[in-house]
Amino acid sequence: MDIQLSAVHWVYLAFIVFILALLVKRRDTTLICVVGIFTLGLIATESLSGSVSGIFNSFIYATKELLGTIFIISIIVAMSRVLIITGINETMVKPLTGFLRTPTMAFWGIGLIMMVTSLFFWPSPGVALIGAVLLPVALRVGLPALGAAIAMNLFGHGIALSGDYIIQGAPKLTADAAGLPVNSVMEASVPLVIVMGLVTTVVAFWMMRKDMKNGKWRDGLVDNGVEDSLSKSGVSVALPHRTKRALAILIPILFAVDVAVMFAYDLQGGDATALIGGTAVLILIGVTMLAHRNKGLEETTSYLIEGLQFGFRVFGPVIPIAAFFYLGDAAFKDLFGDGLLQGSHGIVNDLGVALANHVPMNGAVASVTLSATGAITGLDGSGFSGISLVGSIAHMFSTALGSGAATLTALGQVAAIWVGGGTLIPWALIPAAAICGVSPFELARRNLKPVLIGLTVTTIVAMFLV
Repeated sequence: MDIQLSAVHWVYLAFIVFILALLVKRRDTTLICVVGIFTLGLIATESLSGSVSGIFNSFIYATKELLGTIFIISIIVAMSRVLIITGINETMVKPLTGFLRTPTMAFWGIGLIMMVTSLFFWPSPGVALIGAVLLPVALRVGLPALGAAIAMNLFGHGIALSGDYIIQGAPKLTADAAGLPVNSVMEASVPLVIVMGLVTTVVAFWMMRKDMKNGKWRDGLVDNGVEDSLSKSGVSVALPHRTKRALAILIPILFAVDVAVMFAYDLQGGDATALIGGTAVLILIGVTMLAHRNKGLEETTSYLIEGLQFGFRVFGPVIPIAAFFYLGDAAFKDLFGDGLLQGSHGIVNDLGVALANHVPMNGAVASVTLSATGAITGLDGSGFSGISLVGSIAHMFSTALGSGAATLTALGQVAAIWVGGGTLIPWALIPAAAICGVSPFELARRNLKPVLIGLTVTTIVAMFLV
């Protein structure tokens, strides 16, 4: 099947290359994406007013697509805030502190607890939920603060966020860009997330133990005052001990029931997200009314506002970038009409078919390219701003190969999240670094080799799965 490419296709491809070049240089791509939307609109409509209007309409289109993801993150953050302030989070994790008796147990214990917490609360709130309680315990048994920060990063911002199986924000973005169902991307990501997680955490732990034996890590406490400040952080609203204990038991049970319902009724994607989000809202309201009593009505709104501010601050830069990449599929026709040649199946589809006709392509080349592209898009420190791009490229490559769409999409997602979501880019490491009292630059340096080794092994595994 021969596809004739038009100026729209070549301009779209040129902007993708330009965006990748900017990401390599760690420059912001928002402006370029807006210029790309305007240029594509001008070529397609041959109308200045139509192309200018297309910029705004593309933002609306992207916001509609992302709104569920923005809201679930905002609600989870709002709920996490009230749990921290009331001290319920401390009560929830307190029984687990008895298992952290050695540096090894502390590293893996903090990591696994962080992973489970991040699946339900997302990593940034998860750091706040457990870091202030578990870090002092880990320090007392000899785990360096930097080791605790590495465990939080790799298990939370790495394993949990790259799969994102409960909230499903990351797979929703990549699946939409690749034109795939969310569940297919999640299923394809399971072996990749497992391989990446195992290799990276084992290498990081081995390197940490080796350096501790060689005396390169301090095995005592962090700087004076940090432990005390962490152990006291966040608790400013008193609740009776019995009430906190009851809520600390009830809240995990409610989320466990949600997971059971998801399996029982095969809820996925937006339905699963809605169930978690609705539960989080009810928990937020219930805890706020118990904690603030007469001021509960006003405080509920305050917590929601805090959550929404966080959500739009995180996803604000994503919207114009996603708007550009959505043009590679159905959004183009919705926004600019029939600006493509007759018989076109969308910009990305057309480029994929053309690639298949003119460039020799195989699973190894596609896997390496997607892994590298995902890593490059993560250089902005977001982890999310570029996963629409990897979804689009995975769609293009899988069209050329005739298979492997879900695996390539999942590989790009894993690479982008691990690099940019909070394990390698210093400004994305600030939450964990701050709670542990360590330098984000030193944390990024310590994470670098394990993550690169993990990505290499994961890419090789993906070659056999495509």
